[in-house]
Amino acid sequence: MEPILVIMAAGMGSRFGGLKQMTPVDDRGCFILDYSIYDALRAGFKKIICVIKKEMEADFRATIGSRIGTAAELCYAFQRLDDLPKGYSIPEGRQKPWGTAHAVRAARHLIDGPFAVINADDFYGTGAFHALYDFLSGEGDEHTHALIAYKLRNTLTENGTVARGICTADETNNLLTVTERTCIQGPADSPSYSEDGGQSWTALDPEAPVSLNTWGFRRSFMNAIETRMEDFLRSTLPQAPEKAEFFLPGVVNHCLAEGSDRVALLHTADVWHGVTYKEDLPALKQALENMRNKGIYPENLWT
Repeated sequence: MEPILVIMAAGMGSRFGGLKQMTPVDDRGCFILDYSIYDALRAGFKKIICVIKKEMEADFRATIGSRIGTAAELCYAFQRLDDLPKGYSIPEGRQKPWGTAHAVRAARHLIDGPFAVINADDFYGTGAFHALYDFLSGEGDEHTHALIAYKLRNTLTENGTVARGICTADETNNLLTVTERTCIQGPADSPSYSEDGGQSWTALDPEAPVSLNTWGFRRSFMNAIETRMEDFLRSTLPQAPEKAEFFLPGVVNHCLAEGSDRVALLHTADVWHGVTYKEDLPALKQALENMRNKGIYPENLWT
């Protein structure tokens, strides 16, 4: 089966202060999402699934959809708060989305083979898409997955803190754990994280491999998401019914702990660019302009 690319685009950019997925990042009106899809098509992906909120559909079709045209099979999956396993309902007062694993689950009816997962608001670099496509289109058993691992130093912003999944691996470069650190700050050569709102900081290795939610999964992983979703609703949700989130790394960690699955780390030297904060936008625009000047991207992606 041909690999599919799933793009998680339903989340609002709370730190950015708006819907950053729909913010132009060049003078041609393209979004980060345009560059990700362009890179994915160059790598070999042919089917793209955008996981969005239903109310965003018209804007997506008018922008991303119209620009891509027939270059790819573009599908939409809708992340809904009431899309829960049978027997469960939305807790009173719940408005927050259910998290990244729930976003991928929203695309379950459109996924019939191996699939890659990325965020809509991160610029990953061309290498990530080639590595994911090559891995997923190659031979491998149904319980062997992959994660593109960036160096922490290459994923920081000068304008505030970021959230990253810090990875550990065994001697054969298979993932052991992903630990979510939601408050990491630079500088790049001496990053640190806080767990108490910035009262204290703990040093991190700038060369540490980190997850930016660039995954390559076999189709079987959808079964793991479904099983863990019920576990999450039954055990974790009662503790924080309005805010608890169901994250992809949590599902992965559970599978690794059980020994049912394996995740290979695919290391990259690419530099992350994003718009975690509005102040990040000028640097991203300049980086993309530099890449166009070097011939990495054409003057117009979709001409």
